[in-house]
Amino acid sequence: MSPWSNLSRALAAAALVPTLALAAPQTPPAAPAKAPVAKPTARPSKQYTVEQFMKTTNVRGASFSPDEKRVLFSSNQTGIYNVFSVPVAGGKPTQLTRSTTESTWAVGYFPKDERILFERDQGGNELTHLYVRTPDGKEKDLTPGDKHRAGFLAWSHDESGFYVYSNERDERFMDLYRHDAKTYARTLLFQNDGGYDVGDVSPDEKWVALDKSRTTADTDVHLYNVATKELKHLTPHKGSAAWKTATFAPDSSALYLLTDEGSEFTRVVRYVLATGKLEEVEKADWDVMYTAFSRNGAWRVTGINEDARTVIRIHDVKAGKPLALPPLPEGDLTGVVVARSEKRMTFFVKGDRAPTDLYVYDFGTKKLTRLTDSLNPEIDPKDLVDSQVVRFKSFDGLEIPNILYKPHQATPENKLPALVWVHGGPGGQTRKGYNPFMQYIVNHGYVVLGINNRGSSGYGKTFFTADDQKHGKEPLQDCLEAKKYLASLPYVDASRIGIIGGSYGGYMTLAALAFHPDSFNVGVDIFGVSNWLRTLKNVPPYWESFREALYQEMGNPETQEEMLRAASPLFHADKIRKPLLVIQGANDPRVLKVESDEIVQAVKKNKVPVEYVVFPDEGHGFTKKKNEIEAYSRTRAFLDQYLKQASATN
Repeated sequence: MSPWSNLSRALAAAALVPTLALAAPQTPPAAPAKAPVAKPTARPSKQYTVEQFMKTTNVRGASFSPDEKRVLFSSNQTGIYNVFSVPVAGGKPTQLTRSTTESTWAVGYFPKDERILFERDQGGNELTHLYVRTPDGKEKDLTPGDKHRAGFLAWSHDESGFYVYSNERDERFMDLYRHDAKTYARTLLFQNDGGYDVGDVSPDEKWVALDKSRTTADTDVHLYNVATKELKHLTPHKGSAAWKTATFAPDSSALYLLTDEGSEFTRVVRYVLATGKLEEVEKADWDVMYTAFSRNGAWRVTGINEDARTVIRIHDVKAGKPLALPPLPEGDLTGVVVARSEKRMTFFVKGDRAPTDLYVYDFGTKKLTRLTDSLNPEIDPKDLVDSQVVRFKSFDGLEIPNILYKPHQATPENKLPALVWVHGGPGGQTRKGYNPFMQYIVNHGYVVLGINNRGSSGYGKTFFTADDQKHGKEPLQDCLEAKKYLASLPYVDASRIGIIGGSYGGYMTLAALAFHPDSFNVGVDIFGVSNWLRTLKNVPPYWESFREALYQEMGNPETQEEMLRAASPLFHADKIRKPLLVIQGANDPRVLKVESDEIVQAVKKNKVPVEYVVFPDEGHGFTKKKNEIEAYSRTRAFLDQYLKQASATN
């Protein structure tokens, strides 16, 4: 998966969980696409303001306190992400950090005291640093400097230290350090001169697992001996296959890996360190996204990407059988963390009409406690909509999965305008689950189809690689077929269909308007690429480990200039004739602001309505509610003017 797949936290439909998108299963056979049956009459639905939607809180990143009486997490309750703590028995959360300008991401409590670790960047520039907060409220940057990024990997198994990755030594590569938990003194554990991505450290600290990308779908795992500094290639293979680190066994006897070698599915295998033997462990009819052990190995948690939602399996390791979970609200179950005592776990649940909420489950008493209530109480969930997984056949017969949002007021007698929503990537996925922007737009009368065009993760490695070096062609054709699918729905006005997307989806929006200028009525580009030549030449230096794979996916700007020029909307902007809204973060390190500046300037020459919104304190996405409110409201106003009110001849 490309680094662009990490979309805006606010706009992306993907869940914030560890994922392996290098390979995924094909979907089960499905019947030919049929229009969802529309009810003869619309259900009255109250409409809400963008401010009401943004009073809903987003929470993430949970972990237990040393005594396991509280849970630490991040929340944007204050308008920007800060760190909070809440009792496991329930109650009002306590705010611990009080940043008013930069979002703060909770890492966790120290294992034996009340200090906490958190991460923070500057204005969305993605140069994150790792900080410690002491109980008296003092904060200290453990990774100071102006030009590098650093982040938390894991605690050592003996809890005397923690592992931090940083590109301080060489901006291209992430080295691995061990920090002492008391003094914060650090030692270099692994010097990364080969473009590896650190996967995990064994509990006995003798081994470091390293991932290496050749292409987005062809990856390997290497094992580094800390004492001898020897490096061993664990996964030699022929052809294209994905291998990725999952976790070490708690007793350091084996390394668990994720792979799709020999199948469309990503499954779990283990490499026995003493013998070098590979053993099959777990598989599913979908992509296994991750697997991880609790501290002492009592539980193993596996996440599965099942048709655009996350399904969790919790294995009782000693009993050798799965744990039966209590009844939970329907939706994604993500971010599972088992306490050090292994007596309880915390996790998040996110439904279509219910934003992410935090829960704690006690294994012994089987008690389930909800710790947050994220939805704004002014909003009645009945006024929101459940999404629906739908599929259609594209121009060449390939089946395309999608997430459909149908407004309550949509009927054959009340046909509504519609949008094709394109996710980020390449290699991302539109998933089920609460999305404030989606619900806001749907609440105000827009049908939304979140397309998972070819190249999306979650549907098999053949589907995932079907867009390689075909960008602006077959994947874009899928979007045109998505418009046809929308037009076939009895409650959609076929004369009023637009396209919208963020990051790679923003590129697809621009490409649709430039290469098929009569297909969509409007386009909304949210920090999207307009010039692949520039973007690929200017990827952040810390993407070096992925550069070759990225070039295999998109094209090499040094040797394939003609192809990339042909795929870049900027060089074809004279053909754009439909209204365009462009949204950009000034500090975006992935899609530079100049990308949006130039496409806006070029399209304005066509005498086409163009609106441009730049946020000076954001990067590649939104971390501040005030900016989300403006972006959402500007988008809806633009759509109301140029799509909702458009005539069939627009």
